[in-house]
Amino acid sequence: MPDAPVPQHCPTSRELDDLELLTTGALAPVTRFGEPGSPVTLTLPPELADSALVELVDPEGLPLARVVTATGAVESLTHPQYGAFRRLYLTAAQVRERYAGATFVPTDDALTDDQLAELAAVEGPVVLLALVGHGTPALSPVALIRASLAAAARLGGDVVAVPLAAHDDPEADHALGVGVVAAYAGDDPVRALTEPEDDPGYPAEIEAIVAADRPASAEQGLVLFFTGLSGSGKSTLARALMDRVLEQGRRPVTSLDGDVVRRHLSAGLTFSKADRETNIRRIGWVAAEISRHGGIAVCSPIAPFAETRQQVREMVEDAGGAFFLVHVATPLEECERRDRKGLYAKARRGEIPEFTGISSPYEEPDDAAVRVDTTGRTIEDALGDVTDALRDAGFLDVSPLS
Repeated sequence: MPDAPVPQHCPTSRELDDLELLTTGALAPVTRFGEPGSPVTLTLPPELADSALVELVDPEGLPLARVVTATGAVESLTHPQYGAFRRLYLTAAQVRERYAGATFVPTDDALTDDQLAELAAVEGPVVLLALVGHGTPALSPVALIRASLAAAARLGGDVVAVPLAAHDDPEADHALGVGVVAAYAGDDPVRALTEPEDDPGYPAEIEAIVAADRPASAEQGLVLFFTGLSGSGKSTLARALMDRVLEQGRRPVTSLDGDVVRRHLSAGLTFSKADRETNIRRIGWVAAEISRHGGIAVCSPIAPFAETRQQVREMVEDAGGAFFLVHVATPLEECERRDRKGLYAKARRGEIPEFTGISSPYEEPDDAAVRVDTTGRTIEDALGDVTDALRDAGFLDVSPLS
């Protein structure tokens, strides 16, 4: 009989960066996931916990490596094939061979005028190691590479992209980074950049890249995420806010209403806890992509669980957007009193299982940008709480037009 297929898993962005460095030896002495004292770990879903071997794939399904679940040992199958500036993602061995004799300069941000002047005095070739791993660069990875290429053009140097990820452990990450940079530089010198001033200056071409990657809050992609019980007024508030934005005509805006999404994007999903959370993650992914391109997404699902809301926040922030959470905190008794769709009555009779607020919990957010109770208030009055908070945060000024 043929061997059973090896189950596949797509790791997180951070784990994919770690995998690339692991399989090329750049993380040595760390050689596997889950090594004692190392922040380099791999989290597999529960359904793969009993699998002896798991194939790790990229987001498009390309098998990259196999990992032995018991030990975390990794066997490389191939390297990533796609991505912006993929040609600059060289292995440490390739870099040591190609750039022997150079001075290596690790950077996680655009180089300033003062830093460029500092490096101009370095004798011999300069190679900028752009640390583009998940959570490490101050700019987006693509913008950091573009800014580094512009700097290298001024210095007559080169750029290498290094997928060094952050792991929320500054001390361990520092030690890891020192080792990775040393693996790329080999016996050649490594030069640390002087920390920039609070208000650094950049050459014009680098300034343009930084400005495009760090837009002002009023120009940033934005996800307005309304959460609350059924009948709380979140969809009504979300629609009213969207109308305000449309009336002004300044920004592209897309509605991702919970009921509408279920008819199209999430058709076929049930109302089980797992499917409801899948529905929220789908909304989050679409909203993040809208924010990536500078648009505004207005979402109004119930989204009862803090973990899933946090996952959506991370999707949006990873895409370079801003996440603005609105908790429509209308009390359960008021929501049940309204009950326009008769859902609470059915849930009380046991006809709707896992109904939020009755037979399934609602975890109130402690990270909302604004909290609104619509009890006894007009829509315009309640909406004012949201628009005031948006204006104060610098995202939107949607004062009503006369």
